[in-house]
Amino acid sequence: MKILCIGRNYADHIAELQNETPTAPVIFAKPDTALLQRNQPFFLPDFSQDIHYEVELVLRICKNGKNIEEKFAPTYFDAIGLGIDFTARDLQSQLKSKGLPWELAKGFDGSAPISQEFKPVADFPDLKNIDFRLEVNGEVRQQGNSSLMLHDFSKIISYISQFITLKMGDLIFTGTPSGVGPVQLNDQLVGFIGEDKMFDLSVK
Repeated sequence: MKILCIGRNYADHIAELQNETPTAPVIFAKPDTALLQRNQPFFLPDFSQDIHYEVELVLRICKNGKNIEEKFAPTYFDAIGLGIDFTARDLQSQLKSKGLPWELAKGFDGSAPISQEFKPVADFPDLKNIDFRLEVNGEVRQQGNSSLMLHDFSKIISYISQFITLKMGDLIFTGTPSGVGPVQLNDQLVGFIGEDKMFDLSVK
């Protein structure tokens, strides 16, 4: 399986990082070794002093597809979970300043915690109105809604599939809202879709 991620998909997050608004989805990938499951703790790496959390809705691909039309895209994912795209912001800034790829800042071990449970698509009355949030030590730090995405689920799946064949079991991180920030030792991160707790992990 592979982990594909969408960058700059919420206007408020683009503004807070002072990035340019892209005309097409920004795609990057994480290796499967980035996965962190079953509420396992996240261990701060020694190569960064500025690890940021970015909470995101995550799509689970349920069948293989390439060159998928947007109108058929909803049939290619069957469940939605929640994850964190941990980012070594200092390393990312260094790499970006040199015009280099920034996979090392996004794809390091444990950088992609995901919820153990993925909620069936049928459980959502409106895929364009999904509330989600991240609490850090009991305080809401990020709050988002799928209606605020620049590129919705169907657009994301259709666009990716023009370049990369999607396969059953692949995961797509769909972008983060504003409010990203650094994690500290002993932080407790709890993620919700609506009022359903999706993950609860500690920083070690």
